Order: sequence, then C-alpha cells, then structure tokens
Amino acid sequence: MSNLETRPTEQVCVAGEQGDGIELLTPRDVPLGGPRAMNVRRTIPQRARSLVGAWCFSDHYGPDDVSGSEGMQVPPHPHTGLQTVSWLFEGEILHRDSVGSLQTVRPGELNLMTAGRGISHSEESPAQNRPPRLHGVQLWTALPGSALGVDPRFEHHGDLPVVRHDGAVVQVFMGRLGVAGQEPASPATAYTPLVGAQIDLEPGAEVRLAVDPEHEHALLVDSGDVTFEASAVPPSNLGYVAPGRSGLVVRAGSGAPVRAVLIGGLPFDEDVVMWWNFMGRTHEDIVRARDAWMAQIAELDPSTGSGQRAGATDYAAGAEDRLFGRVHGYPSGPLRAPALPDLRLKPRTRPGQG
Repeated sequence: MSNLETRPTEQVCVAGEQGDGIELLTPRDVPLGGPRAMNVRRTIPQRARSLVGAWCFSDHYGPDDVSGSEGMQVPPHPHTGLQTVSWLFEGEILHRDSVGSLQTVRPGELNLMTAGRGISHSEESPAQNRPPRLHGVQLWTALPGSALGVDPRFEHHGDLPVVRHDGAVVQVFMGRLGVAGQEPASPATAYTPLVGAQIDLEPGAEVRLAVDPEHEHALLVDSGDVTFEASAVPPSNLGYVAPGRSGLVVRAGSGAPVRAVLIGGLPFDEDVVMWWNFMGRTHEDIVRARDAWMAQIAELDPSTGSGQRAGATDYAAGAEDRLFGRVHGYPSGPLRAPALPDLRLKPRTRPGQG
C-alpha cells in the first residue's frame, strides 16, 4: 500500500540472521494514501529483518473511527512481483483493479491480489452505508523468481477454514497450519510454502500450533496481553522466531482477550529489491516498472498527468504496451511514483551493514 515517503530508500531485502529466542520488531508510523492520509504501523520491512518466509510487508491499522471521514483512500497505483493480502478485523474496504475486479472485503474474508508482471489497483472505504470503524492488516508476499512474470490475477475467499478449541479460534487465510489435531488449509493461491492465520484467545487461554520446523514464524499482536513462546509481545509489535521448532505456543493473559496474526514460511532464499510498490531482482527492474507507470499517467493528459473524469473509478486492462492498465475517475488521480534515487553506482547493503 502506497505511502507519502517522498524519497523512499531502496532496500535489497534478504533473510536476516537467525538467533535463539524471540526477536521483537517494533513498528514505525507511516502515512498511507493521499493528502488526507491515515496512519499505519509498519513492522516489516525494516533493516533488522526484511522478510519472514516470503512475507515482506506488514501494515497494521486502526481501530479508526471512519464515520465522519472518508476513511481509507488509496488512489490507483501499480505493483509488480508480489501478492497483496487484505485482512480486516472491523469495517469494509472496496478493491478495484486492472484485471476487472470490484470486490468488497469484510472481516473473516480474504482479498488476494497477485501482481505478477504488473497490475494497478485502488482501495477505498465504501462511500455509503459502511461500518463506523476500520481495523485490520495489509500484508505482502514476495513472488519467487519463477513467478515474477505470471499474469496478474485477483482472488476473493469468503469461506476460510476455522478451528475452535479450548477458548481459541484460529482462522487460516494463507497456507496451512496444525491446530488441535487438525490441519486447516486456505484455498488461496500461494507461490511458496507459507502460512497466515488470525488467532483469537479468550482471557487465560492458550493455543498450541503444529508447524514445519524448517519454517520461520512471527506473531503480530493486535490486542491483549500476549506471550509467544513464553516471551511477551506488546500490541502492534511483531515477535519473530527462527526455524527449528515443530510447535509454537500463544498464550493470553488473564485480563483480556487476545487477537493476533501469525505469519511464517520457508526462509526466502532470493535477494529482492523492494522500492515503493514494486518488487524485482535488480535496480533495472524497478526503473523499468516506474518508467512504465509514469508514462501511462502522462499519456492520460500530458500537461497534468491526471486525465480524470467524473463518475466511478474504472480501469482498462493492462497490455504489452500498457503494463498496468489505464484508470479513470478517481478524484485525486493515480498516484505518482516518487523520484527514483540514482543508486545504480552505489554498492547495495544487506541488513545490518552500512
């Protein structure tokens, strides 16, 4: 999801060092969307750790009162080389994209967009009859090199597996997970071995999860007093554990219920360049994607780059000569890519260096 950083730092994302115990990743506040941006709390990527399995991005927002505002307004913008995973605790978000999708997502449902070689989309709070609060997470997964050129696609899943056991409710929205002798699996398309699940616990309850010992995992806490593998993880923080464990324990304190999101997967063994909304393998991949998007904006109206007209937002599909599709109707127009810093002659650094 795009933000207002005018000169975002290009980062080569790699798997971080793996130690014992829990690594606590604290969030930073980032304005999201346009001139009336809402704030989100971002835990990855950061210099200490860029990825958890293929998960490369985590934004946590709300609960926000949107009854007297426009709520979420993320104008049309492009993506390459990744999947976006939209997951709500409260509220509604309307998704539109250049493959023709128009889909509202609600709590317990999954919107999954695969960018592949290129897609554009927008996300907004519905204009009318929407719930008064907005609260959830936006996650991305990095596509492996073998899937970077796949055709863009969109999936909506409204019936995802849920396990209820001893005061715990676990809903799996990506991949599979062992819970109470069961192994619920999401029907959503994944390109690498991974898991994404919401965990709700009653006060004092705990859940034991069976996981692949070759995978790394992290727990993003939304609310409540939580211990993850016997270590406290405060709300809005991400608690990371390295591979080597076949089971994980999440426990709620006695005072209040807990809500958290578990992400994990096989450590990602490819270096990826992640900049703005694009993901590739080289700086040149990013330059090509940015140039293609900016050329399409200028093509709409060479003088202003807006090309907007009254009425609902609509897209024309992408094509070989128009990678991300053409968009009309969004009041503020498509988002412009920030200036691209010239890092081609500078050495790239890995997390923890330079």
